[in-house]
Amino acid sequence: MKDFLSARDSLKRSGFLVVLHASAFVFLFMVTAGLDSAAGQSHAKTGRAARGSVCGNPLVACKTSVTFEPNDLPFRVPKNSVIFDTELFYAVILRTTTVTDDYNCNAFVPETDRLAAQALFPDHKVFTSRCTEAGNLFYTTISENHRIMAVFAGTTLAESNRVLAAVKATGKFPGAYVRRMRTGFNGT
Repeated sequence: MKDFLSARDSLKRSGFLVVLHASAFVFLFMVTAGLDSAAGQSHAKTGRAARGSVCGNPLVACKTSVTFEPNDLPFRVPKNSVIFDTELFYAVILRTTTVTDDYNCNAFVPETDRLAAQALFPDHKVFTSRCTEAGNLFYTTISENHRIMAVFAGTTLAESNRVLAAVKATGKFPGAYVRRMRTGFNGT
């Protein structure tokens, strides 16, 4: 113990302990700063891309950068988008068709049926899904072996319930129900 105290006193007189403590402080500061900047990077906001808003009223022009098919539910898409989807919305499912072969692109609700339904709801877009291949829209919460015909029912549950009541009042779609979903496309 005596040797330790003697060594400590001699280092203290030479100023080495002060330099050692300062160096330890600088080293500790650099390590902490390095960890902090790494932690800052892992918590950095990535700036998730905005989702497109649905153009649910066919009587109002949709300001978008892409051209949609008549059976599609159009939405606002920024220029140069390759993969893009919409905000959540509600749809009233009017009709469902089961497809035995997922890749049968000839199985869908006929356009004449869609147009007849559109005439019933002129200010709410009636849309149909097709097979999920490049160039066609996809609809979430719909299985790949089903094709649907639906009417856009807004972004709130209250609005969708009003549309559902209007659909049921026609008496033409007794099995109609509300479904929350997104639509989008993958142009790759």
